Amino acid sequence: MDVEEKKDIFDKLMHLPVLNIFEPFYKKHKEVLMYLFFGGLTFFLNIALYAWLDKGLGMNALIANVICWVVCVLFQYFTNRTWVFDGQVDSAAGFLKQMASFFGGRLFTLIVEEAILAVFITLLGFNSMAVKLVAQVVVIVLNYVISKLIVFKK
Repeated sequence: MDVEEKKDIFDKLMHLPVLNIFEPFYKKHKEVLMYLFFGGLTFFLNIALYAWLDKGLGMNALIANVICWVVCVLFQYFTNRTWVFDGQVDSAAGFLKQMASFFGGRLFTLIVEEAILAVFITLLGFNSMAVKLVAQVVVIVLNYVISKLIVFKK
Protein backbone atom coordinates (compact mmCIF):
# COMPACT_ATOMS: atom_id res chain seq x y z
CA MET A 1 0.00 0.00 0.00
CA ASP A 2 1.51 3.33 -1.05
CA VAL A 3 1.62 6.35 1.22
CA GLU A 4 -0.80 8.14 -1.15
CA GLU A 5 -3.41 5.43 -0.55
CA LYS A 6 -3.38 5.97 3.21
CA LYS A 7 -6.76 7.40 4.13
CA ASP A 8 -6.53 8.25 7.79
CA ILE A 9 -4.21 8.83 10.71
CA PHE A 10 -4.33 5.18 11.75
CA ASP A 11 -3.12 4.00 8.34
CA LYS A 12 -0.33 6.59 8.49
CA LEU A 13 0.71 5.45 11.97
CA MET A 14 1.32 1.97 10.58
CA HIS A 15 4.08 3.45 8.41
CA LEU A 16 6.09 4.56 11.45
CA PRO A 17 9.25 2.46 11.92
CA VAL A 18 8.15 1.17 15.31
CA LEU A 19 4.65 0.19 14.16
CA ASN A 20 5.23 -0.98 10.60
CA ILE A 21 5.83 -4.56 11.75
CA PHE A 22 2.14 -4.63 12.74
CA GLU A 23 0.90 -3.31 9.39
CA PRO A 24 0.01 -6.69 7.83
CA PHE A 25 -2.03 -7.64 10.90
CA TYR A 26 -3.59 -4.17 10.99
CA LYS A 27 -4.56 -4.27 7.31
CA LYS A 28 -6.09 -7.72 7.68
CA HIS A 29 -8.10 -6.85 10.81
CA LYS A 30 -8.53 -3.08 10.47
CA GLU A 31 -12.31 -3.03 10.87
CA VAL A 32 -12.33 -5.04 14.09
CA LEU A 33 -9.32 -3.16 15.49
CA MET A 34 -10.91 0.20 14.73
CA TYR A 35 -14.21 -0.95 16.26
CA LEU A 36 -12.40 -2.09 19.39
CA PHE A 37 -10.41 1.16 19.58
CA PHE A 38 -13.42 3.44 19.21
CA GLY A 39 -15.58 1.06 21.20
CA GLY A 40 -13.01 1.31 23.97
CA LEU A 41 -13.12 5.10 23.84
CA THR A 42 -16.91 4.98 23.90
CA PHE A 43 -16.84 2.52 26.80
CA PHE A 44 -14.64 4.83 28.89
CA LEU A 45 -16.69 7.89 27.92
CA ASN A 46 -19.87 6.02 28.87
CA ILE A 47 -18.54 4.76 32.20
CA ALA A 48 -16.95 8.10 33.18
CA LEU A 49 -20.07 10.07 32.31
CA TYR A 50 -22.29 7.50 34.05
CA ALA A 51 -20.11 7.59 37.19
CA TRP A 52 -20.27 11.38 37.26
CA LEU A 53 -24.04 11.47 36.78
CA ASP A 54 -24.79 8.51 39.10
CA LYS A 55 -22.24 8.99 41.88
CA GLY A 56 -21.23 12.64 41.44
CA LEU A 57 -24.67 14.13 40.91
CA GLY A 58 -26.76 11.37 42.51
CA MET A 59 -28.92 11.01 39.42
CA ASN A 60 -31.26 8.05 38.97
CA ALA A 61 -29.34 5.19 37.30
CA LEU A 62 -31.80 4.76 34.42
CA ILE A 63 -31.92 8.48 33.61
CA ALA A 64 -28.13 8.72 33.81
CA ASN A 65 -27.89 5.79 31.43
CA VAL A 66 -30.14 7.47 28.84
CA ILE A 67 -28.03 10.64 28.93
CA CYS A 68 -24.89 8.53 28.48
CA TRP A 69 -26.56 6.75 25.59
CA VAL A 70 -27.33 9.96 23.69
CA VAL A 71 -23.79 11.32 24.07
CA CYS A 72 -22.13 8.01 23.21
CA VAL A 73 -24.35 7.16 20.23
CA LEU A 74 -23.50 10.49 18.60
CA PHE A 75 -19.80 9.78 19.20
CA GLN A 76 -20.16 6.21 17.89
CA TYR A 77 -22.07 7.16 14.77
CA PHE A 78 -19.44 9.58 13.53
CA THR A 79 -16.45 7.42 14.48
CA ASN A 80 -17.98 4.21 13.08
CA ARG A 81 -19.12 5.94 9.92
CA THR A 82 -15.74 7.63 9.35
CA TRP A 83 -13.11 5.17 10.56
CA VAL A 84 -14.60 1.75 11.27
CA PHE A 85 -17.01 0.78 8.51
CA ASP A 86 -16.27 3.47 5.87
CA GLY A 87 -19.97 4.28 5.74
CA GLN A 88 -19.81 7.17 3.30
CA VAL A 89 -23.04 7.72 1.38
CA ASP A 90 -23.63 9.86 -1.69
CA SER A 91 -26.91 11.57 -0.85
CA ALA A 92 -28.74 13.28 1.97
CA ALA A 93 -31.40 10.58 1.82
CA GLY A 94 -28.72 7.88 2.14
CA PHE A 95 -27.17 9.71 5.08
CA LEU A 96 -30.53 10.01 6.85
CA LYS A 97 -31.37 6.36 6.19
CA GLN A 98 -27.98 5.26 7.50
CA MET A 99 -28.24 7.47 10.58
CA ALA A 100 -31.79 6.28 11.28
CA SER A 101 -30.77 2.62 11.07
CA PHE A 102 -27.73 3.29 13.28
CA PHE A 103 -29.83 5.04 15.91
CA GLY A 104 -32.52 2.35 15.59
CA GLY A 105 -29.96 -0.37 16.30
CA ARG A 106 -28.57 1.59 19.21
CA LEU A 107 -32.10 2.18 20.51
CA PHE A 108 -32.60 -1.59 20.53
CA THR A 109 -29.40 -2.10 22.54
CA LEU A 110 -30.40 0.75 24.87
CA ILE A 111 -33.60 -1.14 25.64
CA VAL A 112 -31.55 -4.28 26.30
CA GLU A 113 -29.19 -2.32 28.56
CA GLU A 114 -32.03 -0.56 30.40
CA ALA A 115 -33.65 -3.97 31.03
CA ILE A 116 -30.37 -5.33 32.43
CA LEU A 117 -29.97 -2.27 34.68
CA ALA A 118 -33.61 -2.33 35.81
CA VAL A 119 -33.52 -6.01 36.72
CA PHE A 120 -30.11 -6.19 38.37
CA ILE A 121 -29.96 -2.75 40.04
CA THR A 122 -33.56 -1.81 40.74
CA LEU A 123 -35.10 -5.22 41.39
CA LEU A 124 -32.18 -7.29 42.68
CA GLY A 125 -30.10 -4.54 44.33
CA PHE A 126 -26.76 -5.30 42.67
CA ASN A 127 -24.00 -2.67 42.60
CA SER A 128 -24.85 -0.18 39.84
CA MET A 129 -21.28 0.18 38.54
CA ALA A 130 -20.73 -3.59 38.34
CA VAL A 131 -24.00 -4.09 36.49
CA LYS A 132 -23.20 -1.18 34.15
CA LEU A 133 -19.83 -2.75 33.26
CA VAL A 134 -21.39 -6.13 32.43
CA ALA A 135 -24.21 -4.50 30.48
CA GLN A 136 -21.67 -2.56 28.42
CA VAL A 137 -19.97 -5.78 27.27
CA VAL A 138 -23.32 -7.16 26.09
CA VAL A 139 -24.11 -3.89 24.31
CA ILE A 140 -20.71 -3.64 22.58
CA VAL A 141 -21.09 -7.10 21.04
CA LEU A 142 -24.68 -6.46 19.93
CA ASN A 143 -23.76 -3.05 18.48
CA TYR A 144 -20.95 -4.52 16.37
CA VAL A 145 -23.23 -7.19 14.93
CA ILE A 146 -25.97 -4.66 14.11
CA SER A 147 -23.52 -2.18 12.56
CA LYS A 148 -21.73 -4.82 10.50
CA LEU A 149 -24.78 -6.72 9.25
CA ILE A 150 -27.40 -3.96 8.95
CA VAL A 151 -26.23 -0.35 9.14
CA PHE A 152 -22.94 -0.36 7.24
CA LYS A 153 -23.33 -3.53 5.18
CA LYS A 154 -21.37 -3.44 1.96
